[in-house]
Amino acid sequence: MMLPHAETPAADHVPKDWGPKIIHARMKIGDVYLMASDAPPGHFKKPQGFSVNISVDTPAEAERVFTALSEGGSIIMPIGSTFFAERFGMLVDRFGIAG
Repeated sequence: MMLPHAETPAADHVPKDWGPKIIHARMKIGDVYLMASDAPPGHFKKPQGFSVNISVDTPAEAERVFTALSEGGSIIMPIGSTFFAERFGMLVDRFGIAG
């Protein structure tokens, strides 16, 4: 679920260009919810010093997820077989998040 500012009662309280920015996003992963939002004006800082890892059940799913996340980003290590996984790769997605 992704809710932009423009679709809330808060729409009149943010700059016009913030209409499409996300005030609340929620994604269910198993039994856990991951929630996020765009940083409000004046609070954004470029992400650094961390990476996000995703674990999936099959090599085909790993290929699908890696391909989707790498679109518009840059690949650091192409997905492939390693000594610890059938499929592993590293990238920076289009939002600048390393994984």
